[in-house]
Amino acid sequence: METRQQEFLDSEPLKEADEHTSDLNLSNSIVTEEEREEIQLELAKLEDEISTLKQVLASKEKRHAELKHKLGITPLSELRSNLSQGWTDMQSSTAYKRTSETLSSAGQKTTAAFSTLGSAINRKFGDIRNSPSFRSFEEKVESTVSSIKTKVGGPGAGGSFEDVLSSTAKASSQDTPTNNLTDTPERSQ
Repeated sequence: METRQQEFLDSEPLKEADEHTSDLNLSNSIVTEEEREEIQLELAKLEDEISTLKQVLASKEKRHAELKHKLGITPLSELRSNLSQGWTDMQSSTAYKRTSETLSSAGQKTTAAFSTLGSAINRKFGDIRNSPSFRSFEEKVESTVSSIKTKVGGPGAGGSFEDVLSSTAKASSQDTPTNNLTDTPERSQ
């Protein structure tokens, strides 16, 4: 069994790793014991400085937050300020100015097109209204209204179309029986 384990240990990838480790050991062996101690001291010193700097930074950040709080600067006001500044920066950019000019020009052209379209539609409606077929239709409607006025109002009944409609509504409401349970013979006396 031990020979099998030895075969696994002697496999090719492990030999490459061992060579890499031996290269590191060679470079470490070049460093003397004194140099090694100096490097370790320098490393410890750097770690202490990093720790001190982190503490100083945390203290500065805390003071920064306190000063902002005293001035009434909230995260929301900072966000607004940043957005406002960003908007101002964007408006002063060349791309924004070009886009704005292009859209303005397109808007003016669209307005002109709609104005022309509106004029054309008005002209077309005028042409339709003056056409013989529309005049014929209009005459038929007028004669129908007159005939309804005559039938509803009797001879000599005049007035507007609204008068005819209201008199027709009154006449139809009088013909419709009502079923009022609140009307009693005692009330009618």
